[in-house]
Amino acid sequence: MFKISEFSRLSKVSLKALRYYDHIGMLKPRTVDQDTGYRYYSADQILELNRIFMYKELGFTLPQIIELLNEDITLEQIRGMFNLKRSEIQQVIDTEQAKLTRIKERMQLIEKEGCVEREQEVVIKAVEHKLFLSLKARGKEQDIPGLFRTFNQWIRKENLNLVESPKIVIWSELDENVDEFEFEVGHFLKGELSVLPDELQIRSLPPELMATLTFHSDSAFACTACVDLATWIENNGYQIKEDQPGREIYLPLPTEQDIQLIEIQIPIKGGGKD
Repeated sequence: MFKISEFSRLSKVSLKALRYYDHIGMLKPRTVDQDTGYRYYSADQILELNRIFMYKELGFTLPQIIELLNEDITLEQIRGMFNLKRSEIQQVIDTEQAKLTRIKERMQLIEKEGCVEREQEVVIKAVEHKLFLSLKARGKEQDIPGLFRTFNQWIRKENLNLVESPKIVIWSELDENVDEFEFEVGHFLKGELSVLPDELQIRSLPPELMATLTFHSDSAFACTACVDLATWIENNGYQIKEDQPGREIYLPLPTEQDIQLIEIQIPIKGGGKD
């Protein structure tokens, strides 16, 4: 048994906190000397403190922690709460990291303003008619990976093996929300489907003349790609076709798992510069 001062040093919890935990009934001393009033704690109560601190990290209030301690929560239940909290924290981290990435990209745009480097060449392509199997949703650019995960779950569930490997994003703006877009994520089809899940759709993409630009997803050029493509279209006397959406083609590189080759395709019309 340890006096409260000794237990404080062992547990690295202040005397004030230990007295308060005793007062509210969250961590009572193992025994109290009736003559001196000294509080005595046992070594295993350090484990109780560890559980208290874990509940606090999970976001529970002290009254809620007292109830949890009285309910004798099982290890499996604690593990479930921990996994849930870990997912919530990871989501916050991912969201904030995406914000930092966008801020960095905008800073690079500002720094390059007026002197955009031509690190890649714009290529005009005549793309063929394609059937596009997709999942349609509204959201922000950072939602695209999650939409692809959902799409792929449906592909595996329905055992659909008639899709081509590049990932495709088709997008258009939404008038009512300046921060969101309408996305279609999916793959081109290699043949006809006999069964189509209600959650997916097939659309026919007509042959188009496209102004295209290709870049690595991890390059500094990635943040200026749309600016460079728009500048090229403007400088060469082309116009963007308003009745057809732009596309992004994602091509994974076999030797660089986290890096993709991205091709932006914008439908154009006009004959170029006079």
